[in-house]
Amino acid sequence: MGTVAISPTGPFPRSEPPASGAAPVDARPEGGVEANARLTGTVAAVLLLLLAAEGVTVLRIRALLTPHVFIGMLLVPPVLLKMGSTGYRFVRYYAGSPAYRRKGPPPALLRVLGPLVVLLTLTLFASGIAVLFAAHGLRQELLFVHKASFVLWFAAMAVHVLAHLLDTARLAPLDYYWRTRKQVEGAGRRQWAVAASIALGALLGVLCVGQVGHFLAG
Repeated sequence: MGTVAISPTGPFPRSEPPASGAAPVDARPEGGVEANARLTGTVAAVLLLLLAAEGVTVLRIRALLTPHVFIGMLLVPPVLLKMGSTGYRFVRYYAGSPAYRRKGPPPALLRVLGPLVVLLTLTLFASGIAVLFAAHGLRQELLFVHKASFVLWFAAMAVHVLAHLLDTARLAPLDYYWRTRKQVEGAGRRQWAVAASIALGALLGVLCVGQVGHFLAG
């Protein structure tokens, strides 16, 4: 049986040496769960800031189309990273992982809303990118899909963001405080993953803003 010890880096379960023939006990069974939660919270905070900036460009879309496209492409890798972290939790929970089972699922409403948010997010971004590169004859249809998916996405995201806002505010800074970053292994890797997603998004943005002139000319 394990006992709980308070270490300088925080409380974690500590296992005693197993009896002869007994299976070894995981010394930190909840570490992966907390690491996943911290990554999700950090990416969510980044997305909130970028989406707020993108929302400003929507108010004057023609005048601000270039920053709208740049920020939109900048958002793509962090969005995919967050989908990956939440999808990982989903798979581990329904695969029966004891640690993820102990953490429990999101509330019922959010479990229903989650797949819809993912679908609308993919539709919104895919249609927006397609509008930039599609032939002139297809743009009106794609633009309609982009606008319609935005309206539905905004409504779903409003509920999603409000439901997770406190968790995001609590989790996002933990890997950046010296005291709390040591409590869960892999803070550096998580920080690099977020930074890499932003850098990749910036590169995509630079590569795609050249299409804005072509789009406006069409």
